[in-house]
Parts: sequence; C-alpha cells; structure tokens
Amino acid sequence: MLDHDYAVDVRWTGDRGEGTTSYRSYGRDATIVATGKQHDVLASADRTFHGDADRWNPEELLLAALAQCHLLSYLHVAAAAGVVVVAYEDAAVGRMTQTHDGGGRFTSVTLRPRVTVADDDMVERALELHAEASRKCFIAASVAFPVGHEPTVVAVSREADPA
Repeated sequence: MLDHDYAVDVRWTGDRGEGTTSYRSYGRDATIVATGKQHDVLASADRTFHGDADRWNPEELLLAALAQCHLLSYLHVAAAAGVVVVAYEDAAVGRMTQTHDGGGRFTSVTLRPRVTVADDDMVERALELHAEASRKCFIAASVAFPVGHEPTVVAVSREADPA
C-alpha cells in the first residue's frame, strides 16, 4: 500500500475590522493556496450563507473534485482498454440537505459525463468503463453518500451526423 500526502493552506480574508463579533460582521472570503501552484483559488461560502457568489464555495469544490476524479479515472481505464476518448465533458450536480441545527451534508451527487470516442465500435465498451472508473476514483471512494453516473457516449462519426 502506498500513502500519498497532500497539503493546502486556507487563509481567511474576510475580516472586516470586527472579526467575528456577530454572524453578519465578517466576510466568508478565503484563499486556497498550494505550494507550486501558479494560481490561488478564491473561495467563499455559498451566497445562501452570506458568501460571495463570484468565488468558489466548498460545495462546488467537492462536486468539482468528484467530477475531475471520475474524469481522470475514466481516461486511465479507457486508455488501458483501447478505447480512444477524443472529448469529455461533465455536467455534474449534487444535493446538500441542511439540518435544523445549521449543519448539513451531501445526500447525493450525479455525474453526467458526455464522452466522445473515436469509433462506433468503441461506444458500448466506453459506456461500460464508467463503472470501473467509479471504483477507481479516490474521491468517490472517500465520501459517505452515493455518487451516481448518467453517462452518454457518442462516436466522432455520430457527433458530426446525429441522424
């Protein structure tokens, strides 16, 4: 078994001069930094929780992590299986349920990858590979809610002529 360590720095930038003297006295803005990364991630809370809608919130970052992890696992298993992927995009959605005590949790995520493969003969196998990619996704294996998949696979020839 191999261990891999990761580190990020999260810096709160929302002090408006009063600290957290009240619920509305502070901003939810933060910056996420990692050594060696060219760009910082500008983060905040969801707008519902008094955050900045122009910044990434933790819920979006979790959803993005799941979608990107599936993408990377999928590309790996496709290459190993001889399925040539030429395009991939995902319109992922997630549901978080807030509890009465102010907490909450994600209850589900659905990934909706649209994959384009090089040849019609690859479409069926490309669809099947989503299950294997899901099992190999480190992030999906680490969450306590279901991560569903609604993949679509088309071949380049059908992409050009949808008839």
